[in-house]
Amino acid sequence: MKLPRFAFLNHPRTDLLAAVFVPVLCGLLSLLSGQDDGWDMRNYHLYNAYALFHGRIGFDMAPGAFQSYFNPTIELPYYFLTQWCPPRLAGFLMGVLHGLNFVLLAVIARQLPDVAGQSRVALLLAATGLMTPGFLSELGNTMGDNLTALMVLGAVYLLLRHWTVMQQWGLRAVLAALAAGLVMGIGTGMKLTNAVYAVGLCLSLLVTPQLWWQRLRLAFVFGVGVIGGIALSAGWWFLTMWHMFGNPLFPQFNNLFHSPLAPEAGVIESIFLPKGLLENLLWPFVFALDPLRVGELSMKLFVWPVMYTLVLAFFGVQVLRRTADRRSVFLLLFVAISYLVWMRLFSIQRYLIPLELLAPIVIWLALHGVMRGLPAARRVAWAVLALLAVTVFPVANWGHAAWGERSFSAQTPALAAPAASVIFIAQLHPPMGWMSMFMPPQARVVRLGGMPESPGYLQRLHDVIAERPGPHYVMLAASKNDKQSALERKLAAATSLGLTADVGGCGRLSWLMRHVRFQASLRDLPAGGCTLDLLPEYQIDLAAQDRVQVQAVAADMARFGLGIDAASCVVYQAAVGREPYPYQWCRVEKLPR
Repeated sequence: MKLPRFAFLNHPRTDLLAAVFVPVLCGLLSLLSGQDDGWDMRNYHLYNAYALFHGRIGFDMAPGAFQSYFNPTIELPYYFLTQWCPPRLAGFLMGVLHGLNFVLLAVIARQLPDVAGQSRVALLLAATGLMTPGFLSELGNTMGDNLTALMVLGAVYLLLRHWTVMQQWGLRAVLAALAAGLVMGIGTGMKLTNAVYAVGLCLSLLVTPQLWWQRLRLAFVFGVGVIGGIALSAGWWFLTMWHMFGNPLFPQFNNLFHSPLAPEAGVIESIFLPKGLLENLLWPFVFALDPLRVGELSMKLFVWPVMYTLVLAFFGVQVLRRTADRRSVFLLLFVAISYLVWMRLFSIQRYLIPLELLAPIVIWLALHGVMRGLPAARRVAWAVLALLAVTVFPVANWGHAAWGERSFSAQTPALAAPAASVIFIAQLHPPMGWMSMFMPPQARVVRLGGMPESPGYLQRLHDVIAERPGPHYVMLAASKNDKQSALERKLAAATSLGLTADVGGCGRLSWLMRHVRFQASLRDLPAGGCTLDLLPEYQIDLAAQDRVQVQAVAADMARFGLGIDAASCVVYQAAVGREPYPYQWCRVEKLPR
């Protein structure tokens, strides 16, 4: 099948131009999306990097719940960008960084027999790889899956790039496997869920065209590289956790390390695993129909049943014919093994982003393997990929805010004796870990709840409270009226257009409100001009809601022997970008025993 409309992709400089243009385009898309305002970012992504550079590790107690003890290396790019760059530039650069996955996808495609020598095909497959739900949902944000996909794809590329070298055991084969393992290990150390792909690549090396014992040696060398990479990106953190808590993976896997500060349990259980034999066999079809079975967002995941079916068909044909190139078998086996390990360990959709990025390449290879020799193979492949690329829209996302002058801001109360105070976080939602970086550095920030609790952990918590005489405080989310926030944005836009300054402008605004639903009324001002007021049906008694919230949190805090002085609560303003997150600041009382 000829691609006349994409003939310009044959230009000798197209590869270089695309390697620059597509990441920049990703940066612009990130810029258009707005400031990252994801739940995890506000819970622990920002806090973890802040804690690392401000001596808070072990000083605070889990402001971001148990995730406070995840390796902060992965958070450093975003943290530094938001500290050193204007907000919009930080968002743009994060998008550019994520867009580098395109470059890796293109060079991976060129290593494969059904794509080699076809620059247009490689570039189009790489571009289609970015049009997948997981990647687009995380573009420019801090969740880390797009970032560490660079390491996963980098390892895949290194193995394919040196495929010929690895056909014979020798120093060059060892170095290639070691380098790929090192890159994969760095990604795994940054985000441990990438161990799925380390296992997948290691086992897939068993199909390299060598004697069986040489394949085992190659897989072993790759595994050594993975361990070395983990040591580079996470070894320092494991040692820190071991020194502070007696468990390098604190608080998880404590059934192995027996830290007194966590329960004797393994990994935090996933609620997303398939149930029963039938769901295990048909899982891609199940979660494509019900995306909330594998995550918190309703995404268009139709790529998965398509890829699942074609990969199964590919290996079925391969068993009968054995005609496929070993590189294709290697890549599809990597996808299959990684998927199976993911399904049994996590079954959380966003951990699949590296495989989703590879999906167009995998579908292309699988269809050519199944339809080998048939001239319609290319047409069918392009039709399937085009349909999947279109059906991914509209794309869900993890939360964005309008850009502000600062990425993060907060009003903070003055503390009389911060070195004597503990500041508590007593709510899981909305997350408030990010607020810790605005608190006085002498005060300790302690979360009540959100951690797997053991007697030793509870004793540590009570010791922290007892060693500081107070006064102590608690931060609670304050109620906000999203309709009011939207109205303020509309009023700001109207003011900037000169629609609120005089009689003429107010008349035009009145006409506009008769044709567009503003959910507001127009009010003339005594000094001239006009303003907007929220309609009564959208007004909320925020103070009453705040009082209810204080009562609910006080009931939860009682099990720790703490209460809230409701009369002392004061509302302060905070924001991510221009999205307001007001909070209540209340005095804490020790309850009589």
